[in-house]
Amino acid sequence: MNNSIDLERVRDETPGSRDLVHLNNAGCALPPAVVLDTTTDYLRAEATRGGYETQRERAGQIEATYDSLARLIGANPSEIALADNATRAWDMVFYGMRLAPGDRILTCQSEYGSNAIAYLQQARRFGVEVRVIDDDPSGQIDLDLLEKELDDDSVKLVSITHIPTQGGLINPAAAVGALAEAAGVPFLLDACQSVGQLALDVTDLKCDVLTGTGRKYLRGPRGTGFLYVRESAMGTFEPAMLDNGSAVWTSPTEFELNPDARRYETWEKNYAAVVGLGAAVDYALDLGMDAIEARVLSLGDLLRRTLTGVGGVRVHDLGQSRCGIVSFTVDGLAPDTVKSALAGHGVNVSVSKSTSSQWDLPSRGLASVVRASAHYYNTESEIEHVGSLVAGLR
Repeated sequence: MNNSIDLERVRDETPGSRDLVHLNNAGCALPPAVVLDTTTDYLRAEATRGGYETQRERAGQIEATYDSLARLIGANPSEIALADNATRAWDMVFYGMRLAPGDRILTCQSEYGSNAIAYLQQARRFGVEVRVIDDDPSGQIDLDLLEKELDDDSVKLVSITHIPTQGGLINPAAAVGALAEAAGVPFLLDACQSVGQLALDVTDLKCDVLTGTGRKYLRGPRGTGFLYVRESAMGTFEPAMLDNGSAVWTSPTEFELNPDARRYETWEKNYAAVVGLGAAVDYALDLGMDAIEARVLSLGDLLRRTLTGVGGVRVHDLGQSRCGIVSFTVDGLAPDTVKSALAGHGVNVSVSKSTSSQWDLPSRGLASVVRASAHYYNTESEIEHVGSLVAGLR
């Protein structure tokens, strides 16, 4: 196992790890103490100084969040915008695309439900065609089929989820980006589950847009999200809506968009959560994303092997590369029953349902799966304990 992370330190700095086994990091991770302290300190300042006054006084702290997010993914701060959550960040660029009847969107079978609903809505509105690229034999997006589809001039967007909500698959995003770039087609990457779990670099990924959340593997506050828009792609994705934060009203009949990615923001923000997000990103950067990725993936592999060794348990993760998320079922028990039983022993997991993955789970004969998602602050003994608990359920 990876030993470059000081496990004792990070557990001491994670109050929630003392009382439970938290394997719902793909839903919402436990924040480190510095995130809690940073967020509450800002709220106290608002309570004693005033909201607008605190914003002005702490402008440098707020701006630092943009800088930290840029460092995290290899971008420029001018290419970063903040949002209330990852879905709204994604919506701001997707719904700003100028689509027409016959235009095609290429996506993957493991696509997330919110994104798929947005594609289908635009198909209803504008006659856009949504083409779901089949998986290859390993269960990841078939790159050969994608390349063939990109030969069609009607393709206007490639949009996929890097890591799906319902399992441990890591889609080959960099290879997808290279194909989209070669075809001259914009590439939108939903990194909601991969940011904070994997070391990401937008240059390597060749994405025009990347969206992420604060609450999952970044360990930030809920109600935080962000997007990256490549400088050269700013004009491709006109913001879905505008306000005083994204544009300037320059005359009675004119306005001007902000020149950078902040054109995708709205004016009002939860600044306490924003600085909390910045603290979470800085915490991850201090530990090192390579070290985080190595430990999370190794813990995921251990969990996968542990559960595979339990009779009556089936692990359902796909792909050539797999992450810290593990999906499984227990023969004779509904996933919600497994979740509740584990919660009774102080173990947090979640359930992924077909309503979030209609192009994937039903095709595999699955209505839902138990989702256990490890983070670097989990321990090997916790993984083994969960395996024993699952074995005792039958």
